[in-house]
Parts: sequence; structure tokens; C-alpha cells
Amino acid sequence: MAGFWGKRKREQEELAAQDADLARRAKTALVAADERVRLTSDELVFADAELGSDATNELRDAVEAVRTHLQEAFQLHQLNHDEIPDTPLELRTRNARIVQLCEWAEELLDDRTEALAERIARARRAPEIIAKVRADAARLRTHVPGARETVQRLAARYSPHALAQVENNPAEAEQLLGFAEHSASVAERRREAGQREQANMALEAATEAARRADTLLEAVETFEVEALRAESTLAAIVDDSREDLVAARTAPQVPAVTAAVAALDAALRALPAAGVNTDPFEQLSRLREANSALDAAIAKAREREARPIPPLEHVRHAIDDADRQLAVARDVIAGHRGWIGADARTRIAEAERIRVDLDRLIGTSAAAATVIDEDHREQAFAMARRTAFLASEALQLAQRDIDSSRPQDGWGQPGYGQQGYGGGRRGGGGNDLMGGILGGLVIGSLLDGMFD
Repeated sequence: MAGFWGKRKREQEELAAQDADLARRAKTALVAADERVRLTSDELVFADAELGSDATNELRDAVEAVRTHLQEAFQLHQLNHDEIPDTPLELRTRNARIVQLCEWAEELLDDRTEALAERIARARRAPEIIAKVRADAARLRTHVPGARETVQRLAARYSPHALAQVENNPAEAEQLLGFAEHSASVAERRREAGQREQANMALEAATEAARRADTLLEAVETFEVEALRAESTLAAIVDDSREDLVAARTAPQVPAVTAAVAALDAALRALPAAGVNTDPFEQLSRLREANSALDAAIAKAREREARPIPPLEHVRHAIDDADRQLAVARDVIAGHRGWIGADARTRIAEAERIRVDLDRLIGTSAAAATVIDEDHREQAFAMARRTAFLASEALQLAQRDIDSSRPQDGWGQPGYGQQGYGGGRRGGGGNDLMGGILGGLVIGSLLDGMFD
């Protein structure tokens, strides 16, 4: 008994220590959250000055929401120290709520201030950024003539279609640089006029325009390098394709392979002669597609050769067998529905579902079943075999259910050890037998009537 009371005392002391620690956390969190609201309010004033009120709406709403919820936290803390005695559970619940509210407030303010931190820093560096935009624009303008010369040089080697992606880049870059310089001047004037929000928008536009101009000019040089690389790759693909055409002679000569060989040969013949303005990117893409199609056709033909396709007659016989098995199983189940359990019903339902899918695969007409294409024969054969197997299982399970439900000692007579009519589990065999046969029909007709 002394050990029991000692253990209980230790548990009470541990709980009291936890409650004291929670109370200290609640006080600390409340002070920290209140101070954070004050600091964030000051930051909001600076953010308004740097970015404008529209950009700081989310932070302003967050500060108001936090102030509202902190009022609840202060009220709970006041209840902890009023003249009305509180139970330990009441104190514990209030302090936990105070901690929860304060942590939520800190997280919300962190999220909103972090979202504005980068924009505020950018706005404070506006003079530096404006100077950089102007310097970048001046530097990039010196690259425009070189880009024009590069486009002219490339026009002598590549087709207009190939150059379409870069031929206008120098002119577009020059326009963007003019826009960047103009936007930088607008940002400077708006900032001096105290219109910070408009100044920041203009500054962002100037920075983006200069960046895009740089990308367009760099794309001209990149195109020349990539075009040379495409020509080199094209030569290797041509050699590889010619070797594939030779190798295709030993592949199974099925229609798909023959068509793929013809397509690749046509793609090779369509290549322009040396010295003609070309589009190496388009030629490379067309040749790769034809080459890949031939590889896929040969692989499929060899796989099919290694695994012979079932003859059409075998597939038709499998479908006929599945239909016979289904018909027998359906008749037995339909004639004894009152005795048929869930297993047999499940097998027949699955067999019928697969048979419907088989019709979708090969077509439902009689002619369709006689011209099943080679791509579908193997799948059709497997589906027919599966249907027949499930129908056979359904028949076996249905027969088991019928045998277990049928009286064992003749029609209309109770089996050995059973009682007469109305007695025992299966008394009155004739009535029970007819009930099993007719039950499903009666129930089925009732349901049909309900849903008609």
C-alpha cells in the first residue's frame, strides 16, 4: 500500500511540474507574440513607404488577424489570475490555448514578412538596380550588330525555315533594350516623386526587358553551335540508318517491317544534296523517327517470331468453347437461383465481363470473329480461355451448392434422420426443392417489376 501511495504522489508531482512549465511557456509566448506584433507593425509602415499599400495588403490583414486572436489569449491569461479559483485542468487548458494562439501568430507573421522581404530589399536597392539596367543595356547594344552579321552568315548555309527561330532576334533585342532604358527612367522619376509602387513596377519591367534581350542575343550564337552539332549528328544517323536497312534484310519480312524499311529509305532519299540550304534540325528529327520506327517494327516481329501467334482456327475454337461453357453454367444457375451461393455467382459474373471485353476487342459480328488480326489473336485467345475456365468453375461451384441444398432421400421425402414436413433443417423435401428452384425466379420477377 505504501508503494502505491508513493507512486501516486510522484505522478502528481510530475503533473504539477508539467503544469508549471506550461504556465511559464504561455507567459513567455504571450510576451513574444505581443512584441512581434509591435515590430511587424513598424515593418508594415516601412513596407508601405517602399512598396505602396497595395503590395502590403496581405501583411496588413495578417497583423489585424493576429491582434484579434491575441485578445483571446490575453483574456485567457486574465482568467488564470482573477479572484475565482481554478482547477488544474482549467489552468492547463487555458495555457495550452494561449501557447497555440501565440505560435500561430508568430508563424503567420513570419510567412507574410518573408514574402515581402525580397521585394523590400529590391526596392531599397532601386538606384543600384537602375544603374545596372542602364549599364547592361549599353553593353548589350554593342552585341546587336554582331548578332545581325551572324544571322546573315547563317542564312547562306541554312534554310529560312531553320532560321525562323532566330532571324528576328537582333531587331527584337534592340527594341527590348530601348524599352528597358525607358522603363529605368520612369522608375527613377516615379521614385523621386514618391510614387514607390509605380516605380517598383517600372523597375521590374526594365529588369525583365534587359534579361530577355540578353537571352535573344545569346540564342543567335547558340543556334550556330547547335546547328553545327545537328549536322554532325545527322551524318552519324545517316550512316546508322543505312546499316539498319542492310540489317533489316535478315529480319522477319512482315508487313510492318516492310513499311518501316520503305519509310526510312524515303527519309534518306529526301535528304538534300551537299551545298543546298538545309534545316538540319527538321531532317534529324524526321530521320530519327523513321529509324526508331524500324527498330520497333523489327523488335516486335522478332518477338512475335519467338512466340508464335495462335492460328485463327484455334482462337475461334477457344471462343466457341467459352460460349458453350458460359451457356451451360448460365442454364444451371438460372434454373436453381434460390440455391446458388456467392462464389458461383461471382465466377459467372467475371466470365461474362471478360466475354463482353472480348467482343469489344474483336467485334461482335460473325464476320469479325473470322478475321481477327494478328495483333489481337493472342489476347483474344487468352481471354477466351479465361472465360471458359471461370464458367467451368462457376458450374462446379453451382453444382456443389445444389447438391448441398437438395434433399438426400428422394423427391418429396425427408432424408435419413430428418423430420417430416415442417420439421428439421430441410423438412418437407418437395417444398424445399421447389423453393430452391422457384425462389430465384420469383425474386427475380419481383425485382424486374420494381425496376421496370
